[in-house]
Amino acid sequence: MRTIQMTLDDELVRIVDRLTKELKTTRSAFTRTALREAIARYDTRRLEEQHRRGYQRHPVKKGEFDVWVKVQRWGEE
Repeated sequence: MRTIQMTLDDELVRIVDRLTKELKTTRSAFTRTALREAIARYDTRRLEEQHRRGYQRHPVKKGEFDVWVKVQRWGEE
């Protein structure tokens, strides 16, 4: 693990300090979690955009996925 220095505005530090106290954690742990969650959201948005562009280039054709209808399970069993 590395130690880094960050510059944050005072209001953000106050909010983080309040939350870390509520959550019984540290600034570092809180920040690691927040960064991991932000990265996951970014990755999801990036993949969704990639899928959107793919479907724009190659739209789904009528009946293209009909073969899968019979094998889908929706929890009715």
